[in-house]
Amino acid sequence: MSIDLIPGHATMAATRQYVSSFGQSCAPGHYSDFLNVHLQLSSLGIGTFPGAPTDEVDAQYAEIISRALTQGINVIDTSAHYRYGRSAAAVGVGLRRAMAVGVEREQVFLVSKGGFLSMREGKPDNLAEWFQQEVVEKGLGKVEDLVSMHCISPEYIAFQLELSRQLMGVETLDAFLIDQPEVHIPVIGKAALNNKLLAAFTVLEEAVKAGRLRYYGISTFNGFRAETDNPLFQSIASLIGLAEKAAQAAWQDIQAKHHFKVVQLPFNQVMQEGFTRFSQTTGQGNVGSSIQAAHQLGVYLMASHTLFKGRLAETAMDAVVQTLPMLPNHAQRALQFNRSTPGVGTSLVGISTPAHLDDLLAVSHLPPLEKAVYLKMYERTDDAG
Repeated sequence: MSIDLIPGHATMAATRQYVSSFGQSCAPGHYSDFLNVHLQLSSLGIGTFPGAPTDEVDAQYAEIISRALTQGINVIDTSAHYRYGRSAAAVGVGLRRAMAVGVEREQVFLVSKGGFLSMREGKPDNLAEWFQQEVVEKGLGKVEDLVSMHCISPEYIAFQLELSRQLMGVETLDAFLIDQPEVHIPVIGKAALNNKLLAAFTVLEEAVKAGRLRYYGISTFNGFRAETDNPLFQSIASLIGLAEKAAQAAWQDIQAKHHFKVVQLPFNQVMQEGFTRFSQTTGQGNVGSSIQAAHQLGVYLMASHTLFKGRLAETAMDAVVQTLPMLPNHAQRALQFNRSTPGVGTSLVGISTPAHLDDLLAVSHLPPLEKAVYLKMYERTDDAG
């Protein structure tokens, strides 16, 4: 094993103390309540997907994360496969650097993901051969578990959770998400995918039981944005049903509470489906958007693709510009749009260049838009259409 693992996980008391210390320069409304646990999580979080797999980018991420954590941003998102695992390791360096100046582990919400293959040495020349050696022969999955570059066998998900903990250097992850499980649907169908998810959720419930994890969920690209008749559509209520079965199996208790509490989906001013498409049922006879359903079903929602791979740093919809003319650039407008969306807990922004952190911190010093002002942007968009 590696360095000593940092103990602890985000707590209500510590995150509240964080708000009044490192977050004191942030505006009212910058922090979201994490469900009934009442963790205080920043409305903007740092994502770690972009950037080349180099020592230079590692160092930049460590700097970005340590600076963000000391200036009111306490949600960090990574994955076992981002930049071949280098991003998760850089998160660990940044966390330790922030802790050296007073940030506590219990004040930070750390998210990692699994599903896409973790290739620590870079992309192999022969994927099938690599998978045989690194997954099949190590008992982490079978050949038929591989779809494209994705594997969600329970053994592989458990491996990626452990890899994330070791790379980040922490005893307990706050959340671990299965990333884009819908990629399996065209190959094996939804029923077979649900069986795979049930097995994966069970090992994640077991990780919660063992103290290695607090919460889990899924991150989607298409699943929560698609129409209900699209094969890739994912129902939050159905996923919770799988989690309930997983909890009962893992805890050997018919009354066991599940820990499926976090979901991610792409959402921004040009990918609005999570807010505008009423595709989800909540189990109470109601139908709502994915963002509304998550709120009603007791799941914390994180928005990804806030800047749409950088494109929204260069352009913005007219309604957004008209509502936020006082902001100096489109990047800040995109951040303010997302974090003001009712029901979105945290908007994640992939930042690999330290200078780009300035825009995120500037927006954290502003209160989110009032709901009526936010909704007016959709009316303007409709009028323009």
